[in-house]
Amino acid sequence: MTLSAADVVRRRGLRQMRGVALSLLLLAAVIYVITLHRDGGWGYVNAAAEAAMVGALADWFAVTALFRHPLGLPIPHTAIVPTRKDSLAESLEQFVTENFLSEEVVATKMRSAEVSRRAGEWLAAGTHAERIVAEGARTVGAVLPKVGDADVTAFVGGSLLPRFAEEPLSPIAGHFLQSVVDDGAHHALFDLVVVEAHDWVRDNRDTLADVIGPRAPRWSPRWVDSLVIDRIHREMFTWLTDVRDNQEHSARQAVDRLLAQFADDLQHDPAMMERFEAFKRRMLAHPDLAPSLTAVWDAVRIALIDAIADPRSTLQTRVAQAIKDLGKRLQTDDDLRAKVDARAAEAVGYVIRTYGREIVSVISDTIERWDGREAAARIELHVGRDLQFIRINGTVVGALVGLVIHTLSQLL
Repeated sequence: MTLSAADVVRRRGLRQMRGVALSLLLLAAVIYVITLHRDGGWGYVNAAAEAAMVGALADWFAVTALFRHPLGLPIPHTAIVPTRKDSLAESLEQFVTENFLSEEVVATKMRSAEVSRRAGEWLAAGTHAERIVAEGARTVGAVLPKVGDADVTAFVGGSLLPRFAEEPLSPIAGHFLQSVVDDGAHHALFDLVVVEAHDWVRDNRDTLADVIGPRAPRWSPRWVDSLVIDRIHREMFTWLTDVRDNQEHSARQAVDRLLAQFADDLQHDPAMMERFEAFKRRMLAHPDLAPSLTAVWDAVRIALIDAIADPRSTLQTRVAQAIKDLGKRLQTDDDLRAKVDARAAEAVGYVIRTYGREIVSVISDTIERWDGREAAARIELHVGRDLQFIRINGTVVGALVGLVIHTLSQLL
């Protein structure tokens, strides 16, 4: 058996404690021989020494029987660890599973450990954020160049797009759109469209005239056409201005209702859901879609490689700052910290619930691979030193009990 440096220290301590226990036994034997057949007070000493030897030998037998046959004799119920190591391993595995690696115990420990606060302190301190970014950049920088366009195209065309084609996406899209409408997240985009349309109409009266003018009747005088075009332009500009400035405009409310109805139809209207899925399948079946996605990925990959290659790039600087900001928030934001701790406890609970037995089975699997003597030697190295106190206590307690019994015998 190969010993580590820690095992060498343990073996030295075990030998020292064995020496102490053996020395007490020999001391009791010497005192017993010296005081044998002596009268008076020496009889008490002799009785104490005799009982000390009995206690020392009995406890030596008990401790030794755990790991080997005492004196090499195959006495029943000795050498317990070598002969029953597999059942002991199973019992230890069950004990750890029920008392230590249970979901409730680990969740309680996670809550009391304040993992999120400690993580926040670590992320915000020193250059830890920069180290995380540097290690992540090194890993990503080593992986990205090895991902070729052919691999991406094969993955997109062979796995990703067919999967999307088979998976019904209309309920997901409807739920997402409903969330957008409920949160009002689409208002910013609507404002952008209205502002751009307003500015375009304001600055492009002649373009509007070029579009409307040819559609005027031939018999209409040009000055009448110009008045009509001016009126149309003015009404469009006024209407767009009103929509832009009035957050309660009927046009805005109409768009909200339209999007809300569309979101509901995507989730509950079979006809709309089928039209959406048909449109999705046509889009995904287009032969240029996979190469286009590959081209987008290639552009993103090149940009990432260039950003990762420069430690002072804007990307790495912003990521590092974001990590530091997250660390500070984890220290000051109680709600965020509670959410992170809850999610961490759920994640650990899931791992234990799903893989707990496989994790703990490492104990029994490892011990089962050990030879019986090797298992006994390893376990004795870790607990044998403390077990020697049983022998020492047996010697001392035996002497005291022997002295009490001899004293009572004399009094009676």
